Amino acid sequence: MAENDINISAFSIADAPDYGILRLVVGRPDLALKILKEKGYTVNTTEVVCVIVPNKPGGLHKVLRILSDNDIQIDYMYAFAVGNEASVVLRAPSNENVIKVLQENKMELVRANQIYQI
Repeated sequence: MAENDINISAFSIADAPDYGILRLVVGRPDLALKILKEKGYTVNTTEVVCVIVPNKPGGLHKVLRILSDNDIQIDYMYAFAVGNEASVVLRAPSNENVIKVLQENKMELVRANQIYQI
């Protein structure tokens, strides 16, 4: 990734006895996909939602309560915190619905063009 000027903004690793899953949030995802495939990795892209929450007790709870109250299922999520804010990356069966509900509840979302700028 570094050799091709691709920034990894977030990642999550899960392993099983026979395989592992590495999830990456990267700038320039199309190029990252091409490079990883050329290197022989099994890879695909998945749309996710990134929401900013306060890095304090109850910050994540607020987002999860909003999603739960709107009957939104979460397939997976991971997060990281820096300073007063945490970024929560999540995948749901309908990311469009997640975005709509979070915006209606005045939650701050991270746009793809904020991940990486050339």
